Amino acid sequence: MRIAEISTPEHRQAAALHDSHSPSHHQHNHLLTQIESKIKQTEAHPPATPLPDSLPSDLRQLLTNLTQLTPFPATNNSLKLHLWKLSYRLWNSCVDLSNAAAIRSPSSNCSPQNVAKLRHLAADMLSLAVDVVGVPSPVIKSASFYYKTGLVWHDHKIFDLASTCFERAADLLSKLDVSKISDAEERKLLLDLNLARSRTAWEISDKNLALMLLNRSKTLLFGSLVHFKALANQFLAFAKAVLSRKENNGSFNDALKLLNEALDLCEKGQSIARTREETVEIKQLKSKTMRFISAVHLQNGEFENVIKCVKVLRENGGEVGDRHASLPVLAMKAWIGLGRYSEAEKELKDMVVNKGIPEGVWVSAVETYFQAAGNAGVETTKGVFLGLLGRCHVSARAAVRVVHRVVGDDNGIEGSRIRAKVVAELVSDERVIALFANEAVAKERTAMHSVLWNCGSCNFRLKDYETSAEMFEKSMLYIPHNLENRVLRAKGYRVLCLCYLGLTQLDRAQEYINEAEKLDPNTICAFLKFKICLQTNDQCGAINQIQTMIACLDFTPDFLSLSAHEAVASRSLPVAAAALSHFLNLYNNGKPMPTTEVVVLRTLVTVLSQDLGKEAEVLKFLKQAHKRASELGTESFFGKGEVGRREQNWFAVTSWNFGAKCGKEKNYELCAAFLRLVPGFYDLMGDGQLEENNVTICRSLILTVSAMITSEKLKMTPLTDAEVKHAHELLERAGKILNSPLLGNIEADLHFIYVLDAYDMHGRLNNLLSQQHIVKSFAGTKTCTPQYLLQIGLSASQGPRFNAEVATYALGECLSGFLSSPSPNYQDVALIVRKLIAIASIHKGNTDDDAVLSMYKQAYRIMVGLKEGEYPTDEGKWLAMTAWNRAAIPVRMGQIDVAKKWMDAGLELARKVAGMETYQAYMEDYVAEFEKKFHTQIAGGTQPPIVQ
Repeated sequence: MRIAEISTPEHRQAAALHDSHSPSHHQHNHLLTQIESKIKQTEAHPPATPLPDSLPSDLRQLLTNLTQLTPFPATNNSLKLHLWKLSYRLWNSCVDLSNAAAIRSPSSNCSPQNVAKLRHLAADMLSLAVDVVGVPSPVIKSASFYYKTGLVWHDHKIFDLASTCFERAADLLSKLDVSKISDAEERKLLLDLNLARSRTAWEISDKNLALMLLNRSKTLLFGSLVHFKALANQFLAFAKAVLSRKENNGSFNDALKLLNEALDLCEKGQSIARTREETVEIKQLKSKTMRFISAVHLQNGEFENVIKCVKVLRENGGEVGDRHASLPVLAMKAWIGLGRYSEAEKELKDMVVNKGIPEGVWVSAVETYFQAAGNAGVETTKGVFLGLLGRCHVSARAAVRVVHRVVGDDNGIEGSRIRAKVVAELVSDERVIALFANEAVAKERTAMHSVLWNCGSCNFRLKDYETSAEMFEKSMLYIPHNLENRVLRAKGYRVLCLCYLGLTQLDRAQEYINEAEKLDPNTICAFLKFKICLQTNDQCGAINQIQTMIACLDFTPDFLSLSAHEAVASRSLPVAAAALSHFLNLYNNGKPMPTTEVVVLRTLVTVLSQDLGKEAEVLKFLKQAHKRASELGTESFFGKGEVGRREQNWFAVTSWNFGAKCGKEKNYELCAAFLRLVPGFYDLMGDGQLEENNVTICRSLILTVSAMITSEKLKMTPLTDAEVKHAHELLERAGKILNSPLLGNIEADLHFIYVLDAYDMHGRLNNLLSQQHIVKSFAGTKTCTPQYLLQIGLSASQGPRFNAEVATYALGECLSGFLSSPSPNYQDVALIVRKLIAIASIHKGNTDDDAVLSMYKQAYRIMVGLKEGEYPTDEGKWLAMTAWNRAAIPVRMGQIDVAKKWMDAGLELARKVAGMETYQAYMEDYVAEFEKKFHTQIAGGTQPPIVQ
């Protein structure tokens, strides 16, 4: 509620007497002006919008600055009055904001914590001027502000700030003489403050402080019944909190002490009650407390004390006693605990006629009585359930004997459906079922259930699922529908689900397993649902049930193994893979597992390999196997000795096979990833075993880089610097293996691929010398052939990483190799010659024309002595024409000698090529004419015509 502001003539007169010339006057006024501005901002703030966070922080800073100027001079009372008034204005603004928010909706966003901060600021402002002159009870009012602010913080569950406010209020009130306080509200404030401090201390688990404050509150009762009730209710609330704990470490004794304190206060309060209403209220609280005391005694097994409490409550000093519904329940349980079943029976019968007792309480009491009384409760059973029994003269025991006789003593019906049908008709008769409806025949009912269950089990073993299902269904009639038997009912539903799975009646199987899950959700329920999903080909549902299994409290890893087996048998490979994947996740917990991790991984990879398009997942789990082996150690993961070596080889070979498969399918990215794993698995072996697999390691390293390069070309996405660096490292290792004397025979093609890949990688790294070294070293090996050199030369002469030296060397060596053959392939020779001319023209043409001319002359020498057409005619014409045409520029430039050399070369080549007779005659005529004019040395002489 709002608090009236202070504005009296005396206050204004006091303000007028203030010494305005004091040294700190201007500083105080400046800060108060700023504070008042912020308060005006608060007063004008729309209630519908949240307060800005900056407002409380700004006000706090201003108040801190003002605090540094305290204490205020004794003569400066107007300053204190002004601060007092500002505090009240701020408080009333907070009240308005809170009320507006409560009117709109409880969940309205009114920045409740910011409003609480402003309340706290108002209380702090008031405390600075607590010694103001002219205000009645300033200490009480200041403490009241802190008390109310503490309650707000407590409601927000910010207990440290609540405790701070309560302590500030207590410090202020400690300066007062309590005996001189006569106002009822002020006295109530003293008690309420102590109770609030106690509640906050209880919330922060400072139980000793909480109880000390409650006991201290006994001195603040002032003979008021309201005070007695408030303190008694607080003791009762703490007792309830103690009883609500899950642990029972002495909590009953602690609660009993608190309840006795509350009872003592009620009795003292009852003695000072003046009106009838007051007496009724305190008696109701006293009865409630005694009922709780009775319940505590019952939990402690102090049954005689329970009876005493109930007797006191019922007698009530000769007046109308307590008729609360819990009293007969407490009394009955206490009599049962004392073994006095006749009195318990009387209480039970009284409960039947007491309409005020809820049905659930009455049923629970009956169950408790029968559970405790056993055979002694048979007569009571007859009386209570007489209307249900009717006039049936057959006992439950007799019914069991009849059914057992029909079923037989040889473990069931042994396939006799006729006898099973008779049993089913007998036990499903309503009159027979009625005989087993009460707890007095629980033993007989269990016996009947066992007979029917065993009969169903026998037929299930004989795979007579139809008869088995019928017997299990009838056995369910003899399981009570209560909490104690819900697990047994769930078991019955689960076995019925199995029967209908055997009959492939999946709808009924689903119905029964749903009922079982409602009663007792566990891993078996989830597994049976999993089997139903497999039979209906619902793979998504089966995978969901795997996750449900894992979440069950009784889950064991064996269920995942069994699920994988079932899925493989049903050819649901994705489901099997999901089960094994979840199986793998359990190995990170460090708990003992029924199967080694490597076996699960191997099985999972095998399952995935049987499914199409699962290469990426296979790669994922192969990588996981390598990672786990690196983390745990080779022997710990793969196993020791020969077993471990075979497991390791299996993963390496599988990686190689999948790499080869992906390469054939032109999925080069996956191919590289698989092949990269092969040396990784072999590296985990010892040095001796590593040498045995050097050839495979070398192959995988080289083919990994080849796959990376091919993938780059197909995707048209260049390799990153990191990938180039990694590829270079792989090739370096492969090179070391190739140069090792321990390396066995390796394919020539593989060595050639290594050279191409290494040339490519060194080119990317701008290492031209290494390119030359690799090619020259390869040319000197036995595995090198002219065809390999031709491909290397062609590769070096084209593309973004052109290397003239390597291309010239490789093609030159290749040409020598071809020409040294008994029957050279002149088509390849012509190609090499053309490439060498092109390289020389580009690389040396401008600086060394003779180098290009020498290539033409070499071609001429090759053509000399060959039969007509043996050297490709088109290539011969190209040589003759290009040599002749090269004379054009020297003629124009006046380089007569150079031009003459090129014309002679073209003419000589033309004479060796069939079909160029016309060109030859034309060239000869032009050469003759040119020689006549040679002596003129005319730079701009006649240019030889271009031959086409």
